[in-house]
Amino acid sequence: MNFSMAKFQYEKLMKLLRIFFPVCSILLSLSFNSPDIFAFQNPEETKSVKIGMLITNNKSLAAKNGAEMAINEANITGGFYGQPFRLVTRSMEGPWGTGSKQAVSLSFEEEVWALVGSVDGRNAHLVEQAAAKMLVVFLSVLATDPTLAQAFIPWYLTVVPNDLQQADRLIEEIYNRRKITNVAAVSDNSYDSKMGFNSFIKKTKAAGKADPLQLFYDAPNQDLNALADKINDSDVGSIVLFGEPSSSIRFIQFLRSKKINQPVFCTRGLPDENELSGQDTKNYENVLFVSSGHQFTKKGVAFCAEYKRIYGSMPEPAAAYAYDGLNMIIEAIRKGGSDRENIQRILHETTFEGVTGFIQFDALGNREGTPDLMELKNGIPVSVNK
Repeated sequence: MNFSMAKFQYEKLMKLLRIFFPVCSILLSLSFNSPDIFAFQNPEETKSVKIGMLITNNKSLAAKNGAEMAINEANITGGFYGQPFRLVTRSMEGPWGTGSKQAVSLSFEEEVWALVGSVDGRNAHLVEQAAAKMLVVFLSVLATDPTLAQAFIPWYLTVVPNDLQQADRLIEEIYNRRKITNVAAVSDNSYDSKMGFNSFIKKTKAAGKADPLQLFYDAPNQDLNALADKINDSDVGSIVLFGEPSSSIRFIQFLRSKKINQPVFCTRGLPDENELSGQDTKNYENVLFVSSGHQFTKKGVAFCAEYKRIYGSMPEPAAAYAYDGLNMIIEAIRKGGSDRENIQRILHETTFEGVTGFIQFDALGNREGTPDLMELKNGIPVSVNK
């Protein structure tokens, strides 16, 4: 090869290198700053987009079912750039602290992009603390404990109205709208029930209302006759009941058997139809429940029909809240990618019309607004106007 030919080849090579190195630099920079960029180009690197879900126990199927419905619908519409969404579920059954371990396992071993929790308030606190350390969104779809948001952890959000918001709605209906002043507040011994009870007492004091008669019982073991006697002796105009659905059903049945027919207000939502199956719905006349709203919205009616087609029963509130929560996370991921801070920021900025109604978060991650009430009329849920 003569000198002129060698020089030509050298100059050609240098031109290629001058093009090649800047392109490499750009790609390397993008890969460091946006870890999921190559996932779009090479689906084998990330075969699914994982969302972690924590449930109280392996029998807590309602929320899991609702979440799975949202996942399946998202995958039918293309997933995330062709990658399917996948729900990874863990039960919190076991010794105290299991919730934190499961949250850590989902975040680090499964590498989920966000966490959803259908767990009670005590366990939600554990998950919230773990989520804050791991910098991953924790969206609650069950717990109503208002102190979860008062921890000022920006990674926590909830689609469920908290106990203080529920208390505001109850006070408006009982004291202001119905003009009932003599009220009995009754709670079982569960953590969430006591938190709801305390929130109601706090709010009645703040509103300048008369102190309710305060009663407690040990569900399901306590003889309820003594409580019924105290209610009768105090001549109360209404009863506000804080309890797990099963204990609330038992308590309402007992009240009606004793001909105690005052209005009863329940904060934990309408029990599912399996718990009400075979019971006389007349027991639930004049019983009002804090409503999740999914029986009354256009989207909610369609959701109920599809849920019943798939699972053979009507959805509980937990299923509706989980469905909305998963859809919000899916939307945030589609907008923000795998970056957890993007997901958190987008959720805080999101306005969403779900099966449970309009959802928007305040600065602490609470769902804004006050919930509605509902009651059964001839066994059919009916909304109570504000």
